[in-house]
Amino acid sequence: MRILGVFAALAAVTIPASAHHSFAVYFDPEDTVVLEGTVTAFRFTNPHGTLVLDVDGQEWRAETNAPVVLRRRGWTRGSVRPGQHVTISGWRARDGRRYMRLREVRDEAGRMIGSAPFGKDDG
Repeated sequence: MRILGVFAALAAVTIPASAHHSFAVYFDPEDTVVLEGTVTAFRFTNPHGTLVLDVDGQEWRAETNAPVVLRRRGWTRGSVRPGQHVTISGWRARDGRRYMRLREVRDEAGRMIGSAPFGKDDG
């Protein structure tokens, strides 16, 4: 039983660690993008949250920080909701997919959601 506990603890530590990645590997700091669209989903999960938008019939995904960082910046699970119109900015994926690292989110009135912009060095 003790051995199973050790293996479970190791799995809990290594699985999230393998999901974390470097900004520079996946995102281009020279390729910024600003998009307006309708939220279709918001995942407030580890290792990174994900905001999904419909932009003129195309799906875009934006990777955010971990929930612990989002909470420190004033985010909750309900900060953005499906059907909400938002403007997002960030850095595009190097492979050309409709995927980006989120820098900031603004609501329909132009107010920033959360307390601070995200940075490319934030985890």
